[in-house]
Amino acid sequence: MGKVEHGIPEDDPRNPAVIADLVGDNVGDCAARGADLFESIAAEIIAAMILGGALAKKAGLDDASGFILFPLVVHATDLAVSAAGIASIDPAPRGGPGGVEDPYDVLKGGYRVSLGLASVSFVVACRALLHSPAAPAAWLHFAAAGGVGIATAVAFVAIAQYYTDYKFQPVRSVAEAGLTGHATNVIAGVALGLESTAAPVLVMSVALVTSYWLGNSSGLTPASNADGLYGTAVATMGMLSTAAYVLAMDVFGPIADNAGGIVEMSDQPEAVRAVTDSLDAVGNTTKATTKGYAIGSAGLASFLLFSAYLDEVAAFTGAPFAVVDIATPEVFVGGLLGAALVFLFAAWACAAVGRSAAAVVAEVRRQFAERPGIMAGTEQPDYARCVSIVATSALHEMVKPGVLAVVSPVVVGVVFRVAGAATGQPLLGAKAVAAFLMFSTAAGILMALFLNTAGGAWDNAKKYVEGGACGGKGSAAHAAAVTGDTVGDPFKDTAGPSIHVLIKLVATMSLVMCPMFL
Repeated sequence: MGKVEHGIPEDDPRNPAVIADLVGDNVGDCAARGADLFESIAAEIIAAMILGGALAKKAGLDDASGFILFPLVVHATDLAVSAAGIASIDPAPRGGPGGVEDPYDVLKGGYRVSLGLASVSFVVACRALLHSPAAPAAWLHFAAAGGVGIATAVAFVAIAQYYTDYKFQPVRSVAEAGLTGHATNVIAGVALGLESTAAPVLVMSVALVTSYWLGNSSGLTPASNADGLYGTAVATMGMLSTAAYVLAMDVFGPIADNAGGIVEMSDQPEAVRAVTDSLDAVGNTTKATTKGYAIGSAGLASFLLFSAYLDEVAAFTGAPFAVVDIATPEVFVGGLLGAALVFLFAAWACAAVGRSAAAVVAEVRRQFAERPGIMAGTEQPDYARCVSIVATSALHEMVKPGVLAVVSPVVVGVVFRVAGAATGQPLLGAKAVAAFLMFSTAAGILMALFLNTAGGAWDNAKKYVEGGACGGKGSAAHAAAVTGDTVGDPFKDTAGPSIHVLIKLVATMSLVMCPMFL
């Protein structure tokens, strides 16, 4: 608002909301992303340990400890290989093309070190813990599944960079669209986000099927799919085997963003701001990378959770429950409700940001109107008031989306259980929830990829213009880019990352409340 209505820079200390912006970067992209990935890794470890124990039992192995402890060993190794990758980065300046150093190349150099060490340690762990005399080659199959997961992580990093880094054409096309107005900039960003969902889904699909086949052909349990599921779990572990380094790259984003804010507030020379702007642009890419990485791992893990739900229903009923027929109208409706949940949740999350932003805008306008000394530089704004508004609003506004995520699968299961009892269709509630879980996961993955990538692309399109392209700062293209960036903020910082949590929460509620649907 300060940039548009008063013509002051984005992080000008005269803007009463500037501290709230810096605090939000730390809360949203450091603490929240760390909590999100911690939840993912913890859930994946527990699921893999349970699947490992079940696999060892079905295979008739005398000692199941290797299969159960394997996930813990992999993620303990993650800390070591990620630390080694970070330590391998040389702080000495290195000139790139034109003598300018690319910060993202520096980060990727350490990531390559972590990947190499993770690959070696993964193979060693597979040989040490997953070797079985009953199937001597099984550990090779699981090591290959882990390799699939590691390759999937590399692919997600590359895809995120292509769609969110302004060195590549997609982001530049969004910036150039701003030459013809605000609307065309927004349209180009939406189109980019929609397009960006295709490549990750193809990668995820190949990874899921390949890892399942590798596990299923291990020879441990020829009569069941337990080894196939464990192969998928191992691939998920492979994808998360460098999670600590990827999280470090993610945290780099808000640190660089806040450094730019401090530079602006302390009135540093323009050359210093140019450096922090380039770091901030790389940070936008690394944040988009981590969000894609998180939703990719959630996509692989969701298959395990869906299988666990089917197994739980079978355990409670004492009858096989391996097929969900979506040609049954009630089951199809359950799936349709699951897909709608994602859109409704995203809508409420974006609307919550809009209401919170409106409250902050009103407060900033009030301070500018009532305290003219702020613009003159003789009076300090009330920063704490804006921080308080945002913090209170964040807690209040997310109650409704949170309740929606928790209650929806329970309501669907209970309603269709009653409908099934009335129409003579046994287990209709469980089948409807299975479809609900399946469709919400698929729709959630696509929606999250769209929102995260579009938001990151709009942000870096603005950085590209501010670097001198398309007329530079103050041009019509810059004003359009600011609009696109503003639209993208609730996409990439609220709705997109929240859908990752939604997917896991729906799956967890379905598992926990399963007896109510039978």
